[in-house]
Amino acid sequence: MTTEHFLITGGTGKTGRRLVDRLRQLGQKVRVGSRSAQPAFDWNQPNNWSDVLEGIDKVYITYQPDLAVPGAKEAITELVKQAKNANVRKLVLLSGKGEREAELCEEIVISSGIDYTIVRASWFNQNFSENFLLEPILEGVVALPQAHVKIPFVDADDIADVAVEVLLNDQHNGEIYELTGSQLFTFKDAIDTIAKAAKRDITFVPVSLEEYSNAMRAMQLPEDFVWLIDYLFEVVLGNPNNSIVTHDIEKVLGRAPRTFRNFAEEVAKTGLWDKVEA
Repeated sequence: MTTEHFLITGGTGKTGRRLVDRLRQLGQKVRVGSRSAQPAFDWNQPNNWSDVLEGIDKVYITYQPDLAVPGAKEAITELVKQAKNANVRKLVLLSGKGEREAELCEEIVISSGIDYTIVRASWFNQNFSENFLLEPILEGVVALPQAHVKIPFVDADDIADVAVEVLLNDQHNGEIYELTGSQLFTFKDAIDTIAKAAKRDITFVPVSLEEYSNAMRAMQLPEDFVWLIDYLFEVVLGNPNNSIVTHDIEKVLGRAPRTFRNFAEEVAKTGLWDKVEA
C-alpha cells in the first residue's frame, strides 16, 4: 500500500477521529484538522489553511456544525480553492442525505477539477451516545418531534470504514454514496431498543416541533443551535427520501452495515447509559 498524506478536517469529531485511527493503523500519514492541532485548522480562519494543506495528498471534509448553516457554502468554496492551489489530489466530502444546502456544497467539490467522492449519511446512531440525545436518555425521558418518521440510522464506524475505502482506492472517484443502516426505526423504536439493551425504563414522549423548539429556548440554548435542530427535524426528517434504506455500505465494503440493535448492545456494555443517580 502506498503511503500518502491525509488531512482529516473535524479530526476529533464523530467520524473524523475514527478515520484518523484507521488510517494511522494502516501506516498512513495523517494530519488532524482541528483547532487544537498544530498547525491549527479552524473553519473561521482560512488565512492559515495553506499551512494545513501543505504536503497533503487527500482531504476528508466534514463541516461543523452542518453544511446547511449560513457560511458553509463559502467555506467549502475557499477550502476547495486552496486545496487545488496546494495540488491536493482527492477530496472526500461527508454530506447530508436529503439536504438541499448540502447538495450545493457537493456541487462545489464535484466541479473543482479534483478527484472526489461524495459520502452522504443518514442520522447517526451516535446521536444517542455522543450527542444531544445522550442527556435525556440518562434522565430517563426522551421527548422528540417527528415521532412517526422512520429513519435508517447509520453508524459512525461504518461511515469511517467507507471513508477509508474511498480515500485509499481510486475506483471510487466520481461516485456519490448514500449511507444508511439496514432497518427503519422511529425514535420510539430506537429508545425502546436502547432501554432494553441498558436494562432500564426510558420513556419516549412525542412532541410537536414547536414544543421542542420552545423547550430548547427555555434551556437558553444558542439560537443558531435551535435553528439547526429545527432544520434537521423539519426539513431533513420531513423529506420522504430520507426514509429509504440504501445498500451502498454493502456495495463499498462488501458487508452489511452495523445494526442499531448491535450498536445499542455494545454501548450498553460500557455503562454509558446507566441511570443517573440523584
